[in-house]
Amino acid sequence: MSDGPVIELRDIVTRFGSNLVHDGIDLSVVRGEVVALVGGSGSGKTTLLRHMIGLTRPARGEVSLFGEQLFSGSLREQRARRRRFGVLFQHGALFSALNVAENIGFPLRELRVVTPKEIRDLVALKLAMVELEPSTALLMPAELSGGMVKRVALARALALEPELLLLDEPTAGLDPDRSAAFVELVRSLQAQLGLTVVLVTHDIDTLAALSSKVAILAERRILSYAPLEETMELDHPFVASFFRGELGRRAIARSREES
Repeated sequence: MSDGPVIELRDIVTRFGSNLVHDGIDLSVVRGEVVALVGGSGSGKTTLLRHMIGLTRPARGEVSLFGEQLFSGSLREQRARRRRFGVLFQHGALFSALNVAENIGFPLRELRVVTPKEIRDLVALKLAMVELEPSTALLMPAELSGGMVKRVALARALALEPELLLLDEPTAGLDPDRSAAFVELVRSLQAQLGLTVVLVTHDIDTLAALSSKVAILAERRILSYAPLEETMELDHPFVASFFRGELGRRAIARSREES
């Protein structure tokens, strides 16, 4: 197992036509960290996450995962690299025509290296990991609550036993109680499985409860990359409004009480 960064971004430049979104971003995420990406609307948080997993390519720069360039090597080597991470998309991105068991088992079926019985056993295991009843397996996505959708999507992201987990707005659309329960689940799984986690969030409660480091995206670059306590001291308008407003102060106070 490499001791180097799990994710390394070097000189990332992103353009959409004449719109320059990222201008020379560098970021290094080491094993076991939980890194929150935050920034204002249009700062390119989700775009940067998509670069990390190869859904989009930057105009310039290098993306490396597990010490290897994301697109280096043969197609087989690239696929093996991609199996080492899981992704939870903002709205779950479940396949509406597949039931819960079929959604969770989808990555396993695509690999064609396990038997149908092994897939069923692994689906049952992942459902238990995300604290859902076995009977949930037969439900369709339209029959799930918002919180259940998140948990099923998380189970699918964990189907291949990844080392790296990427979360795009993991608590968006959840009420406070379901959001808190989901954050506690992610925190428990991260500790239990030794995951490295990168999450995009605008929710200060989620950030305060989970992150070991915060990366601030502003002015087309990483303005700050530091633990939460250091981040809060940064003299910048976004930091002042996001972290030092009333909601931010309350969330951070709650996090301190629970830690």
